[in-house]
Amino acid sequence: MDTKIGAVDTCRPACSDIGSPPNGAVCTIQGSSVVPATALFSSSEATLGRHLARRLVQVGVTDVFTVPGDFNLTLLDHLIAEPGLTNIGCCNELNAGYAADGYARARGVGACVVTFTVGGLSVLNAIAGAYSENLPLICVVGGPNSNDYGTNRVLHHTIGLPDFSQELRCFQTVTCYQAVVNNLEDAHEQIDTAISTALKESKPVYISISCNLPGIPHPTFSREPVPFSLSPRLSNQLGLEAAVEAAAEFLNKAVKPVLMQYGSIGWSVGATLGYAQAVPEKRVIACIGDGSFQVTAQDVSTMLRSGQRTIIFLMNNGGYTIEVEIHDGPYNVIKNWNYTALVDAIHNGEGKCWTTKVQYEEELIEAIKTANGAKKDSLCFIEVIAHKDDTSKELLEWGSRVSAANSRPPNPQ
Repeated sequence: MDTKIGAVDTCRPACSDIGSPPNGAVCTIQGSSVVPATALFSSSEATLGRHLARRLVQVGVTDVFTVPGDFNLTLLDHLIAEPGLTNIGCCNELNAGYAADGYARARGVGACVVTFTVGGLSVLNAIAGAYSENLPLICVVGGPNSNDYGTNRVLHHTIGLPDFSQELRCFQTVTCYQAVVNNLEDAHEQIDTAISTALKESKPVYISISCNLPGIPHPTFSREPVPFSLSPRLSNQLGLEAAVEAAAEFLNKAVKPVLMQYGSIGWSVGATLGYAQAVPEKRVIACIGDGSFQVTAQDVSTMLRSGQRTIIFLMNNGGYTIEVEIHDGPYNVIKNWNYTALVDAIHNGEGKCWTTKVQYEEELIEAIKTANGAKKDSLCFIEVIAHKDDTSKELLEWGSRVSAANSRPPNPQ
């Protein structure tokens, strides 16, 4: 695969469907015509920060999920200055990573921006999940001042050692490429290589950018960059169609067809935020367990700030049901919350939000009608009260198999 990087003439993608090709291929940008760059960027636009912003927009990222910290504030200034890029401020780094994960599932690539170490280590679990799911996710970290490398200085928000490589080492096992940008001479190449590698490998990448560099102009950023030229991952169309038909036939024959998406407990809230942000023309429906919701509930706030119209079914069954079926114990029971009241408090009269609590089938049917009718333009939060043992035969069988696998005795030495 050929990847072109540089700061010379520009060409535009022949198709605007960037990041979500119809055949499921990794994001492909191919220019069929070359348009000469007739003007240079002004010095305020010819910066590392604006170059990164332009590159994100070029590959299909129009929303970036962020948590501010002093090492990334200047970088954020330059990202939000890009007309095609919207900053989505999240409540914590883990949710920012989960949101980028959900966004990548819809757009083909997602991005998050956090601060050095304290932020990087917080987002790590989400990045690891994206790695296991083969999702192109660009994780950008605002790093130490370039002058601090090699000085043996101990910085705040670190583990108290002068070695700045701990965060990098943690990311090496859950990303396919790592770039530490602490000088401008090779920043262009490092950033472009990281992004193109994420797209080619369909895995997350890590980019650390020194906090004093985003606003500095440099000749390599003075022109519109050459677009990425990435060969698509070709799909066997006949084989794909046959697989889809077989899957549809299997589901249509099932008495209780259920598609399960496994992720860390708490993944669903952030991923719902990101997916809904990626497809504003659609209305996302999310079924979220009470245990998962308690981990990452804060970013319902971000859904409201962003004007999302998601329908959330909060399944209140008093604990971690999936773990109960593997191995039960008092640790699987959680403190019950007044979930609708919590969401009402988060709403606080800002934005459009409707909540309700249902216990019976008739109430659920009426709630769904309201969500699709009078409250169709609102974020709808429906708390469904369920018995802790109300689960499917399939989940019981799955739990038994996992339990059996986990409890195997050690092999003889």
